[in-house]
Amino acid sequence: MKLERIPHNPGQLLEFYEEGLTTLGALCERTWHDRLQVIAQGRPARLWNPDGTLHEVELQFASADAASARDAVREVFPGCPLTFQLAEALRLSPLPLERFVLPDTLSSRPPDAEVLERLWRMQFPDTTRWRLAAPPQAAFHFSLLASVRCEIQAIDQHWSLHRVAVSLVDGEPDDALAEELSFHQTRTGPIGNITWPSVDLALWRGWLQKAMEQALERELEQISARQENSLRRELERIDEYFESYERELTSRVKRSTSDASKLKTADRLSAAKAEHQRRRADQLARHEIRIIPHLDALLLIAENALRAQLEVEQSHRARTMEALFIPRQRQWRLPV
Repeated sequence: MKLERIPHNPGQLLEFYEEGLTTLGALCERTWHDRLQVIAQGRPARLWNPDGTLHEVELQFASADAASARDAVREVFPGCPLTFQLAEALRLSPLPLERFVLPDTLSSRPPDAEVLERLWRMQFPDTTRWRLAAPPQAAFHFSLLASVRCEIQAIDQHWSLHRVAVSLVDGEPDDALAEELSFHQTRTGPIGNITWPSVDLALWRGWLQKAMEQALERELEQISARQENSLRRELERIDEYFESYERELTSRVKRSTSDASKLKTADRLSAAKAEHQRRRADQLARHEIRIIPHLDALLLIAENALRAQLEVEQSHRARTMEALFIPRQRQWRLPV
């Protein structure tokens, strides 16, 4: 889920800077409705001085339509690098893994076996036989939700903020959970014992990467198309220039009668071919697309589910398996 970009609001930015810099240990005072006096040393001063020495500055929060030249040291404007640096400084390291339990929607009305079978057959239409080997047992299903700032370095730099969720059963993205999480209330009352899953960084990283690739697929297609058009124009320009130059040198060699002149022209031709390849390689490197994700928050989510032992026959193959039914999604999950 790609979150909408917040419109530039100098007043809200001033509040963010005041609270953020104060949290880092700086002294802040509003000197005007769009100005903030800052005295910083140590950690907050590193936003301006790498060594953290004492720094005093009055920040001005410019409107989005301001036409004057921008001073990145003293002014805060749309895309200001200081805003990104402050956000990075406020990010906790190491990143904490928070926990959240969704409200119980299962105990009030558990689904019947007929409903479970119908939903299974809708999800797996190649099933010819389906039977519960034992009554379903109450369980918990766990998902991992991440807030990810994504930086795409291309001809133009692109920033976007995403909220992605993946199931910790099979790693499949859960777009509905990412979109609807803000509408969920945390569970009240007794929760019972929850055995939270152990952290598997390598596995979770791979699942989040897959989810982010899917979330960025459409945007990357548009960026790639622009990059390819620009690269094609640059390569055509380079090829045209060097091909013309090489034709001229070749004609000189044919017209020349001096061995020394022929040798000198041949050296130039060899150097031109090497420079031609270097220029092409340089343009290929310039038109690479680099994707740099920044994790800002991690949330481990638990919700009620049903664990069932099933006897099924799929594609003429009978087997017994364990599956997890997620009432919120009305879907089955099979462990990887």
